[in-house]
Amino acid sequence: MRHNFLETITGAIVLLVAGIFFAFGYQFSTSTHKETFRIFARFDRVDGVSIGNDVRIGGVIVGHINHISIDKKNFKAIVAMDIDASLKLPKDSSAEISSESLMGGKYVNLSPGGDDAFLKQGDTISLTQSSVSLESLLSKYIFSDKDKK
Repeated sequence: MRHNFLETITGAIVLLVAGIFFAFGYQFSTSTHKETFRIFARFDRVDGVSIGNDVRIGGVIVGHINHISIDKKNFKAIVAMDIDASLKLPKDSSAEISSESLMGGKYVNLSPGGDDAFLKQGDTISLTQSSVSLESLLSKYIFSDKDKK
């Protein structure tokens, strides 16, 4: 009987500690919902970009990619981004797809312009730079070096 009682106490302690870790994790995983506005950008290529990736300005996360689709008229990729509503981005801002590292993921980097008018809900950024494919760069380098020999 004593052996069974110790197992019960040990199990209760383990469940209590697990519950504390769960509550602690839940408390810090729920972030306050910031108000956002959606803007769009059209790119020739969006290799490596996916829904949920970051949108950054100067390395600071200011939003996330919400949706990626294709424009059926000109076959450009349309990226929908939800940006922190407290930011006032000038209309002449630009967007480029950047890599976190050589093997890392991709994100959209926004570079604010100098216009007095600001982007609003549903506006499209017209100045974009598409994703650079590492494979195509290596291929160009390898084959260009081969032609020199």
